[in-house]
Amino acid sequence: MNGTVAQRPDFAAIAGWVRMGSSVLDLGCGDGSLLRYLQDSRRVTGYGMEIDDDSILACVKNGVNVIQGDLERGLSGFEDRSFDYVVLSQTLQAMKNSERVMKEMLRVGREGIVTFPNFGYWKNRLQIAAGHMPVSDNLPYQWFDTPNVHLCTIADFERFCRERSIRIVERKVLTRGRTVGWWPNLLGALAVYHFGNGG
Repeated sequence: MNGTVAQRPDFAAIAGWVRMGSSVLDLGCGDGSLLRYLQDSRRVTGYGMEIDDDSILACVKNGVNVIQGDLERGLSGFEDRSFDYVVLSQTLQAMKNSERVMKEMLRVGREGIVTFPNFGYWKNRLQIAAGHMPVSDNLPYQWFDTPNVHLCTIADFERFCRERSIRIVERKVLTRGRTVGWWPNLLGALAVYHFGNGG
């Protein structure tokens, strides 16, 4: 395993839900580390989708098939049920139209996996109580340079899914790479969800 995987505990959680030999579309794939990890550990096939030129070059160096595209414009280039899984890892909060992205994920994939920093984490709440926007390992940006436009809590995301008949298959909540069982919306720093159609 490379250093990136050690820094991203959500990779192992995602891999645990992905069937061996399945097809994956990784949205906002960055340097392709997640897809490379899934290729090595789960023998998946698939593509990454990324808009940034430097990240696309990094994907190629990482041996990952990548398509340049803007997630905000949708996934019209992909047919229905083109992939077993569509993954959006720590990118949902940076989407201007999160609802559209989630809908497209479930059109293009049979199932979806999403990870995001939990804004309800107690350390974030403490920073807000002290009068500041939170800055942490999962939210590393200052208020003035953050790409995040739609931060949410675990409770917010689950209500969003319930109201739109998105079926949550499984949830993992992590803090420093460890699974959180008690009071996840308060004690969990990172949320990982496996979901599908039908409430």
